[in-house]
Amino acid sequence: MASTKMLKLPEVLEEIEMSRAAFYRMRARGKAPKLIKLPNGQLRCRRSDLDAWWSSMEEAA
Repeated sequence: MASTKMLKLPEVLEEIEMSRAAFYRMRARGKAPKLIKLPNGQLRCRRSDLDAWWSSMEEAA
């Protein structure tokens, strides 16, 4: 089984060029990429979920 690339929240924010506050506002509206909360409370985003989110943003534009 191939391992899935998991991105830390700062890596996601850097890639989408967005502040943490703006990201959380977007997340509250249900418009942010899907995140996974780890047992230790940290957030991760699968590379595939971020790519799918990028695609949906292109379609919406």
